[in-house]
Amino acid sequence: MSIPDRTMRWWGWGDPGHHGGLPVPALPLLQAEVGLGTPPPRPTLDEVRLPDIALPAAVRDRLVAAVGAEAVRDDRESRVLHAGGKSYPNLMRLRTGDASTAPDAVVSPATSEQVKAVLEVCAEAGVAVVPFGGGTSVVGGVDALRGTFNAVVSLDLGRLDAVRTVDERSLLAVVEPGLRGPELEAALGDRGLTLGHFPQSFEYASIGGMVATRSSGQASAGYGRIDANVLGLRCVTPTVDVVASTVPGTAAGPDLRELLMGSEGTLGVLTEMTLRVRRAPDEKRYEGFMFPSFAAGSEALRVLAQEGVTPDVARLSDEEETRVSLTIADDGGLKSQLGRRYLDLRNVSGGALAIVGWEDTVERVGRRRDATVDVLKRYGAIGLGRTVGNAWEQGRFHGPYLRDDLLDRGVMVDTLETATTWSNLFTLYRAVDAALRERAAVVMCHVSHIYPGGASLYFTLFARQDAEDPIGQWHRTKVAAGEAIVARGGTITHHHGVGVDHAPWMGAEIGDGGGRVLRAVKAELDPVGIMNPGKLLP
Repeated sequence: MSIPDRTMRWWGWGDPGHHGGLPVPALPLLQAEVGLGTPPPRPTLDEVRLPDIALPAAVRDRLVAAVGAEAVRDDRESRVLHAGGKSYPNLMRLRTGDASTAPDAVVSPATSEQVKAVLEVCAEAGVAVVPFGGGTSVVGGVDALRGTFNAVVSLDLGRLDAVRTVDERSLLAVVEPGLRGPELEAALGDRGLTLGHFPQSFEYASIGGMVATRSSGQASAGYGRIDANVLGLRCVTPTVDVVASTVPGTAAGPDLRELLMGSEGTLGVLTEMTLRVRRAPDEKRYEGFMFPSFAAGSEALRVLAQEGVTPDVARLSDEEETRVSLTIADDGGLKSQLGRRYLDLRNVSGGALAIVGWEDTVERVGRRRDATVDVLKRYGAIGLGRTVGNAWEQGRFHGPYLRDDLLDRGVMVDTLETATTWSNLFTLYRAVDAALRERAAVVMCHVSHIYPGGASLYFTLFARQDAEDPIGQWHRTKVAAGEAIVARGGTITHHHGVGVDHAPWMGAEIGDGGGRVLRAVKAELDPVGIMNPGKLLP
């Protein structure tokens, strides 16, 4: 497995040496339906505006004593790289030379004890601490905000990257938070094991970040969300260490794991996680299917989940996403005259494209596939074969690179996701779609995760960028979508986390009582309030 370098572009996504590029057919479509612009040239790193360093020299000296001189950095590149994650506002600020959210220093502990020492120093000195894993947050979760404090440090967990133990008999792995997805899969793969967690950010996301944001992966229909695969945790806080013991099940009161997962660094720092792992599959089989409509495909996915024949990957695009995908993406041959005629003859032209996949032993893949396909065909699905599925697999992590290319052409592009019950799915879908269409030229959606009780909806939008106020344009669009989601009974986030962007709707999600509980816990674990200010809590 290829493991990319840890350092991403400071102004965009991924490997600094990556040269992607939009598919050639995408440009005419975007020009005709969205409109392309010419943003001003990106500044050089030396031209990025940074705030003056506000960390007192005496506090810096104490941090150096805690972690070593080489592990406390305040050079320009380190500060810019830790100014935030990869949300649209993050990228637009940096692309215009604004690094006003940059930390005063980047501190990189190598042990849990060093994490504790850093938190103690910062609590005593009144310095905000922002835990930083892979830096892939798209909701402002790692923005180095100061809150009410004069100084802020980014706590880079990249040196805490060990696989401590692997219990092959119990199928458990104890890992540190800075370990990235490809690194964990490579280590497990040497033993014939896998975690099976592959979010689109997989190449760069850290395991600690996945757990802290309750991440879902592209194969979560089969392997489960990350929170379903965490059996134990250790969280270092400014006051005490909180340990959720590793047991397969317990009735000993409320589950502390549930409290710490999704806490987004606002309570403390996750320094150890015990994960449930699986035997690596002997076969991976991905196929494409075309449904007559998004509604028909959604019904098929509901039945799959409720009849217990869910594949490991279940992704269904609406008609608009299908149209755009067939126009601009590698579609496995469906754009050809022969491919389009095939769809026409089977009355699914203009329908909804599904990607379905199984990862298991060869025998089980065959048996499970037969059960799945039987359900899909009940709802009018036409098989498109493995070529379409393989094309999806090869491009499954390319989306963030394409976003960079779109930003270079003056296009506002963003994603947002929600989830609700099957009974409410299309009410929510229509409401969010309508809210976005008032502000975007192209709005697409797909179901990315399914459960017996409901499903997620993942929206992608394109609009011509407002050159004068791109972040204001984005904010108005985000508010419209957030209000539509709350009004129609959806969750404000299914797998992107809360961060800054979703915090305004957290009260609607958990109610006043839930907010009081979280604040009480924070007051106990972080009485000074230094941990990740401005995130999660409304």
